[in-house]
Amino acid sequence: MIDQQNSGFSTRAIHAGQAPDPTTGAVVPPMYLTSTFAQDGIGQLRGGYEYGRGGNPTRTALQQQLAALEGGSHALSFSSGLAAEDALIRGLLQPGDHIVLGNDVYGGTYRLISRVLGSWGIGHSVVDMSDAEAVVAEVGANKTRFVWVETPSNPMMKITDIAALAQVAHDAGALLVVDNTFASPYLQTPLGLGADIVVHSTTKYIGGHSDVIGGAVVLNDSDLAEKVEFVQFAVGAISGPMDAFLTTRGLKTLAVRMDRHSVNASAVALWLQEQPAVERVFYPGLPDHPGHDLAARQMKNFGGMVSVSFKGGAAAARKVAESTQVFTLAESLGGIESLMNYPSEMTHASVKGTELAVPDNLLRLSVGIEDSEDQIADLDQALRQV
Repeated sequence: MIDQQNSGFSTRAIHAGQAPDPTTGAVVPPMYLTSTFAQDGIGQLRGGYEYGRGGNPTRTALQQQLAALEGGSHALSFSSGLAAEDALIRGLLQPGDHIVLGNDVYGGTYRLISRVLGSWGIGHSVVDMSDAEAVVAEVGANKTRFVWVETPSNPMMKITDIAALAQVAHDAGALLVVDNTFASPYLQTPLGLGADIVVHSTTKYIGGHSDVIGGAVVLNDSDLAEKVEFVQFAVGAISGPMDAFLTTRGLKTLAVRMDRHSVNASAVALWLQEQPAVERVFYPGLPDHPGHDLAARQMKNFGGMVSVSFKGGAAAARKVAESTQVFTLAESLGGIESLMNYPSEMTHASVKGTELAVPDNLLRLSVGIEDSEDQIADLDQALRQV
């Protein structure tokens, strides 16, 4: 039996929720492709399983794995990151409650809160999370129940002090929610820094292979977990067994992938800094990044995401985005392959015209695990076309 509490990250990633099959000894637990489960009598369930929406052993295994890696007591796996956020908000908030958001959260999160849940009576306001006084004022001015932050943020790579923000939230009687998608639990564990709830798009680094959609909520409070789990069961936005199986498989190699993502992203960021066409590089691993010192304290490494703005404006950014070969122009991030995104018209199109709008001369790079020399050569040929 693996001592999960005292084991290292990769040991937990490989073994948590992954005991060999008791019947056959299969090292990889089987995938349970079933919608329902036989009962030994009315109300006499085997292992607590009744119907696939309520639970499935493959999903249970993934949830145990996620909880072990984030340092949480409870984890819930969803059909997407936005489904996870939706169940979290509707499970713990009610009409009249308020969410204070960072001013550069993912566009889909803002759309969900402002355009879907807003009509349900959930209020929101936006603030620069790096401005401590502004955050305190904003949280205190409303019936704030959630303080919601991404760090590193998407796509401006801002770094927020999780421990300090947790204190602000708790002083106001609110809960701190941290979107840990960019960092992953390998690089950062917000619950250990004082956060109350962690959310993920497991589609990204956790799945890691651009072949599965998913989301997760991880937390320590049993009462809160029960409320979120009820909404998941009642509404049904669960991850299916195939999705859970693929996510578990990806999660087992998270550590080695994130190490390579971080090394490659650092090389790419340093190279981009030297290019005449580049206006600014946004990467917390660069010493001149405003959040570098803080990121070095609360993260194990700096991750695989790099954003870059161009002196030639939107035209230059678009030309580069449409000229690469190793970097694929596509939505999403966190896969083993390098992806390039034009946030203004892609991931963050829903926040155009708001204070969350992304500069139109900015590209977001998800630096994959290919050879960094090939990544840089690809960017070089693309920049020479500007």
